[in-house]
Amino acid sequence: MGKKKYVYLFSEGDASMKNLLGGKGANLAEMTNLNIPVPQGFTVTTEACNKYYDDGEVVESEVIEEIYERMTELEKITGKGFGSLDNPLLVSVRSGARASMPGMMDTILNLGLNDDTVEVMAKITENPRFAYDSYRRFIQMFSDVVMDIEKRMFEDILDEMKKEKGANLDTDLNADDLKELVKKYKALYKKEKGEEFPRDPKVQLIESIKAVFRSWNNPRAIVYRRLNDIPAKWGTAVNVQEMVFGNKGNTSGTGVAFSRNPSTGEKHIFAEYLMNAQGEDVVAGIRTPHPISKLKEDMPNIYEEFLKIVNILENHYRDMQDMEFTIEEGKLYFLQTRNGKRTAQAALKIAVDLVEEGMLTKEEAILKVEPKQLDSLLHPAFDSNALKENSPIAKGLPASPGAACGKISFTANEAKERAEAGERVVLVRLETSPEDIEGMIAAEGILTVRGGMTSHAAVVARGMGTCCVAGCGDLKVNEISKTLEVQGKVYTDKDYISIDGSTGNIYGCEINTVEPEISGYFEIFMKWADEIRTMKVRTNADTPRDASQAVKFGAEGIGLCRTEHMFFAEDRILAVREMIVAKNEEQRRKALEKLLPMQREDFVGIYEAMEHRPCTIRLLDPPLHEFLPHNEEDVLGLAKELGITVEELKATIDSLHEFNPMMGHRGCRLAVSYPEIAEMQTRAIIEAAVEVKKNHGYDIVPEIMIPLVGEIKELKFVKDIVVTTAESILKESSIDMKYLVGTMIEVPRAALTADEIAKEAEFFSFGTNDLTQMTFGFSRDDAGKFLKDYYDRKIYESDPFAKLDQDGVGILVRMAAEKGRQTRSDIKLGICGEHGGDPSSVEFCHNLGLNYVSCSPFRVPLARLAAAQAQVKNKR
Repeated sequence: MGKKKYVYLFSEGDASMKNLLGGKGANLAEMTNLNIPVPQGFTVTTEACNKYYDDGEVVESEVIEEIYERMTELEKITGKGFGSLDNPLLVSVRSGARASMPGMMDTILNLGLNDDTVEVMAKITENPRFAYDSYRRFIQMFSDVVMDIEKRMFEDILDEMKKEKGANLDTDLNADDLKELVKKYKALYKKEKGEEFPRDPKVQLIESIKAVFRSWNNPRAIVYRRLNDIPAKWGTAVNVQEMVFGNKGNTSGTGVAFSRNPSTGEKHIFAEYLMNAQGEDVVAGIRTPHPISKLKEDMPNIYEEFLKIVNILENHYRDMQDMEFTIEEGKLYFLQTRNGKRTAQAALKIAVDLVEEGMLTKEEAILKVEPKQLDSLLHPAFDSNALKENSPIAKGLPASPGAACGKISFTANEAKERAEAGERVVLVRLETSPEDIEGMIAAEGILTVRGGMTSHAAVVARGMGTCCVAGCGDLKVNEISKTLEVQGKVYTDKDYISIDGSTGNIYGCEINTVEPEISGYFEIFMKWADEIRTMKVRTNADTPRDASQAVKFGAEGIGLCRTEHMFFAEDRILAVREMIVAKNEEQRRKALEKLLPMQREDFVGIYEAMEHRPCTIRLLDPPLHEFLPHNEEDVLGLAKELGITVEELKATIDSLHEFNPMMGHRGCRLAVSYPEIAEMQTRAIIEAAVEVKKNHGYDIVPEIMIPLVGEIKELKFVKDIVVTTAESILKESSIDMKYLVGTMIEVPRAALTADEIAKEAEFFSFGTNDLTQMTFGFSRDDAGKFLKDYYDRKIYESDPFAKLDQDGVGILVRMAAEKGRQTRSDIKLGICGEHGGDPSSVEFCHNLGLNYVSCSPFRVPLARLAAAQAQVKNKR
C-alpha cells in the first residue's frame, strides 16, 4: 500500500471527490477538467483537517512536506516562484467544506507578499499602488484570521488615513498613502504580537492552513453546522490557489454571479461586480457593486465569454450555480462554482423549470429543495390592505423574501437576548458579519445599510429562510447611540419596523401579516413529492382550527390529538379542577359529566375538519397537578369558586406534588387510578364520531391511543374500559363503525416488550419526545441549561429533542417496530414526537417502513418533501 495522500493538485481531482476535497476543491478540479479558465492550485484534504485535530492541533511534517511538493509543481505550472524576487507567486488560502457554509470560515488573500516581493510586484506590474494595496489587505487578513488581531483596529487606521488625505473611498488613496498604511499596519502587528510580521512565505502558508483548520471549529461555524445538520467529523479542506488580481486598475475587477436569480428563480443571469477591487469587497458590502449589464458596456468581449462559461457550468451541474470571477487586466478567470443558495420561492421555481427544460427528472428535482426551506413559505406575509395604508420610509434590495416586523435591535447579542425574552426583533446593522449568526437566527428579519444581493447578510438569510433587506443606503445607523435615522426621523430600539424581503420596502411601523397558502410552483412541486413518496404524513392538532390548517397543507390524518390541551380553556378548567379535588368517584363523575359535552364538541369540530381522514386521539396524559394553581392569590380564588376551604385545596395540591412528574402519576397511570376519566374520554371520542357520521356521512375511524404504557397488563386494563364503553355506545346508536385501540411507545420498557404489547395494541405511535427524555435521562425543560456545554465540548453536535438520536433512541424505535410486526403483521406504525418534522428523522422513519410521520401543521409540507426525498434516496 502506497503512502496516504493528503494534498491534490486541481488537475488530479474531480466532482465525485467531494468528501475528500470538500465542495470547493472538487468543483475547482471539475472546472479544470472542463477547461474553464481557473487559476491553478492544490487542495489539502478534509482527512488532513481531521488528522490535524487527532494530532493535537498540529500539522505533521509529512503533510507539510506534501504541501511544499505541490507548491513546487504549482510554481512549474504558473512559471512563477513562491517568494521569488524575479516573478513572485502569490496565492489565496480558502476553506472548503463538503457542504457549502457561506461566510462561516476564513479566507486569506495575497499570501506570499513581504517587504521584498511587494517591491518586485510593483516593478513587474509598473503599478506600485496595486502592489501596496494587495500587501495592506494581506497584512490585515493574516492578522485577523491567523493571529486573532481585531479587524476593527486596522479599519480604524484606514479610516483615519482617508480622513487625513480627504479620500472618500479606498481607491482614492495613492501608492505613497498605501506604503504608509502598510508601515502602520506592521507597527500595529508588532505592538499586538511582540514580533515582526512574518516575512517567509512558507511560514505564512502553513500558519494560514492551520488557521483554516481552526476555523472549522469557530463558534459561528459550530452554530451553522448545528442549524444545517453538518457533522463535525466531516472536517474542512483547504484550497491554495494562484492569485489573480481584480485590483490592478480599471481593466481589472471582481464579482459574484448566479446563473439564475437566487431570490425569484427567474431564468436570467444575476451578477454583480466591482472594477479595481478584490473579491472580499463585493461580498463584504463595503462598496455597492454594479449589475452585470454594465460589463456589456465596459468590456463586451469579456461579457460574452462570461455568459458562455456561466451556461456551460449550469448545464454541466444541472443546477443553478453561484460563481466567483475575477478579471485581471482584461482576462477572465473563474475562482469557484457551487450549487447556489436560494430562497424557497426560487428553489421551487428553479426545480420545476429544470424539469420542464428537460434538464432534470422529477425525482432529481425533488432533491434540489431543502425541506427546511419550505418553512419560510408557510409563514405570514404582510396584509396587502395594511400595506396600501402605509408608505415605505426607505427601500433597499429585496435580498431574502418574506415579511418581518419587530422592534429594532442594533447588535446580534441584543437581538438574541430580546428574542429569548419573547420579544419580536428586526436586526438592523451597517453590514452583518459571520459573528452575527446567532442574532440573525433569533431575529424576525435582517436589515443592512451596506451590501448587495450577494453580501453575507443576503446569502445567510436566504439559507435560513429569514426575511432580509440589504444595501439600504438611505438609513443612518448609529450602533452606539442605538438610533436609526431616515429622512430626518429618528427611530430607537423601542420602535417597531417592518421589512418586506420580496420588495425591499421598509416601513417605520408595525404592519399586520396574513397566513400563507400553497399555490403556483409550490403546488406543482408538492404534487410531485406526493406522487413519489410512500410514507403518509399526518399532523399533531388539538383544535379544529389546527386540523383545518393542516389539511390545507396536505395532512393525511391526525397522528396526535392531545386531549388535555382542550381542558386548559377558561370555560373548562374549573370542571377539571372540580374533578381533581373530588373526594370520591361519585363527585369525580359529576365533574366529568360537565366536561363530556365540551370534549365531544371539540372532537366533532376536528372530525369535520378531517372528513374521512384517520384521527389518533390520545387519552389524558399530563399529571393532574398541572391543572391546579400554585400562587397564593389563585389558590384563594379557586377555593372560593369550588366552595371548599383554602386548607383543603392546599392539602390536595400538596398531595399531588411530585418530585419528578415526568415519571410520576400521569398517562395510563391516571386511568388505572381513575377509570372514569378514560370512560368519559372514550364516550366523547365515539359519540362525536357517531354524530359526524350521521350528519355528514364521514367514515371516521377513531384511533384511541393509551399513553405511557410500559406493561401489557396496564394496557389491557385501560383498553377493556375503552372497548366496553365504545361497544355500548355503538350498540345503542345502531351504527356500524370501526375504531382502533393502540398505544404510544414512549417508555423504554414498552419498546423492549413490544411483541407482548402488540397482542393488545392495534397500532403503535412513537412518542419520541418522552422516549428521548427517558432514554437519555434528560428533562426536556431543563436540558437547555447544560446542552450548550455539551455542544461546546463536542460531546453532542445536535439537540436530541430536535433531531432523533438514531444510535440510541432510534434502536429502541427499530426494535419496537420489528417486535410489534412479529406479533401483529398489520400493526400500524407512526411517529408523533417533534422529530416527525425533522428531515433526517423522517428519512430514518421511512427506512424503518413506518406507515406515517406526524408533525405540527406548519411542518406538514416539510415532512411531505422529506418523505419523498427519503423514497428517492433509499428506494424501498
